[in-house]
Amino acid sequence: MTGVPEAPLERTENGLQAAGEGWYVLNARDAVWGESETMGVFTRLGENKAARFSQVGFNIGVLWPGQPACMYHREPNQENFLIVSGECLLLVEGQERPLRTWDFFHCPPDTDHVFVATGTEPCVAIAVGARLSRDVVYPASELARRYGAGVETDTPDPEVAYAGMAVEDTAYKDGWLPDF
Repeated sequence: MTGVPEAPLERTENGLQAAGEGWYVLNARDAVWGESETMGVFTRLGENKAARFSQVGFNIGVLWPGQPACMYHREPNQENFLIVSGECLLLVEGQERPLRTWDFFHCPPDTDHVFVATGTEPCVAIAVGARLSRDVVYPASELARRYGAGVETDTPDPEVAYAGMAVEDTAYKDGWLPDF
């Protein structure tokens, strides 16, 4: 026995989140979600400012057709993405790649990338990434700007990249995640 404690989960008005370090079990539908008018919804599955995962991040994102997941960016961490429902367009290193359900994208460190939902149904993606560094660069990209996912000039500042794009905590709403 290692003695790793169970992390307490606290209920907020928007769902459950970890209230400390340790292991826990949490259903995605019970977690706190973030919602943006322009970039869909997502959950970090209990992770919050007080209890951040130190080594690996794990998110579920839901995008409606035409919505980008974030701003076109690169970071010095490896990331991996699995499309579990719907379709999207991957913008990667200046190229466009269509992705559909069960497509996997391996993203090595320092790879410019972003997803934009396409098709007629929501796109649901699982994102897993290392947490070696919090440094991010948002490079200027005409391709990304065409999809509402790009900055005008390079910046390392997320406040500049996401100016005017608010994300509000919210509770899960029925229908965001598919029932398999």
